Amino acid sequence: MRAHQSKKRNLAPQFVIMLLVYSLLTHIASFFITIVALFNQKMKLFVQGRKHVFATLEQEISATDKTIWFHAASLGEYEQGLPIMEKMRELYPNHKLVLTFFSPSGYEIRKNTPAADVVVYLPLDTKANARKFMQLVHPDMAFFIKYEFWPNYLNELKKAGTPTYLISGLFRPNQAFFKWYGGIYREAFKAFKHFFVQYKSSKELLKSIGFTNASVSGDTRYDRVSRILEQDNTLPFIEEFIDGTTTIVFGSSWPKDESLFVPFINNSADVKFIIAPHTFGESHINELLQSIKKPALLFTEKEGKNLADYDVLIINTIGLLGKIYSYADAAYVGGGFGTAGLHNILEPAAFGVPIVIGPNHSKFPEAVALVQANGVIVVRNEVEMTNTLSDLVSNDIYRLETGHIAGTFVSMNRGAVNHIIKHITNDSQF
Repeated sequence: MRAHQSKKRNLAPQFVIMLLVYSLLTHIASFFITIVALFNQKMKLFVQGRKHVFATLEQEISATDKTIWFHAASLGEYEQGLPIMEKMRELYPNHKLVLTFFSPSGYEIRKNTPAADVVVYLPLDTKANARKFMQLVHPDMAFFIKYEFWPNYLNELKKAGTPTYLISGLFRPNQAFFKWYGGIYREAFKAFKHFFVQYKSSKELLKSIGFTNASVSGDTRYDRVSRILEQDNTLPFIEEFIDGTTTIVFGSSWPKDESLFVPFINNSADVKFIIAPHTFGESHINELLQSIKKPALLFTEKEGKNLADYDVLIINTIGLLGKIYSYADAAYVGGGFGTAGLHNILEPAAFGVPIVIGPNHSKFPEAVALVQANGVIVVRNEVEMTNTLSDLVSNDIYRLETGHIAGTFVSMNRGAVNHIIKHITNDSQF
């Protein structure tokens, strides 16, 4: 039995015009993306990955299937949505879960996730794509995670009367939704049955444009990372490498990060280092190895080696960093010196690990809060990097107190998943 029925709704004339203009711009952008894809590998994946989406949906979903749709922009949003996906799987075992990604960095890493039955790229937000997607997927519920609001898709969800929810929403005053020119998004927001937002400030911003169907649930990532404490995080090769020595983990590092912490590595004694670069192309890894003066080893070349003989281990693969943080005495999390964004600080925080980051973190509320709470330390240059890491290595009390603050912060912010699921199940019509 369907949870909703298709409803014919009249749209405001100005919204229809804005939607037409938006769709035209989307088609133009699609053309230029296709050109860029000829020269850019990431854009090539973006374009090629979308070519067979509808064929995949036709093959995997029948007209009689019941479905629930989750959309994540990229990997981080997937991680936020995962606890809700797992709960919905438990509550509605007869539904197929359909997961869409916008970015290759999310899809390429999680395209085989067992959390969903069907995983595809989200076709570009044109009216024709949105209409065809809805016809093929015909979801009983839809979830958008954190952000990414696609007007044509939201309009089709609204026309179908599909209960649509935002998970871990995060809004800022400078976003288009709250400006005079953001009418197309404000109209699209009417598709949402409820907004589950991370902070009271986001709820107040929504209220300022007329949306009162919002509640402060917090960030589902706290529930997600807390669960890693319950899993088996044992990695025998890490234990062999560490051999009881104080260890610093550098997670998701970029070249700028590495240029600042490699000098500390080269001038340290009686410390082990694990580096998990954000990208591990051959040229970059070779440059990193050449810059390190200590005995260093790649993860992919560890077989047959006495790992305890090395001071630096470079993790040139994916999927291990979460468990590796459990072995850290201190961690540096990359991304805070560039524009791509700070990487996940909550995983090491969950293990009670003191964390060091770069200065560009103002758009990450959890980082701002942890900095204020003294669970995260900000460094701005090589000197501060060296001094901070030296203090964490040499001062046991400072290191343990900072880590305790980080771990307690994660523990105190759990509960978003229960809040969301309770609300949804109370609303559910099926």
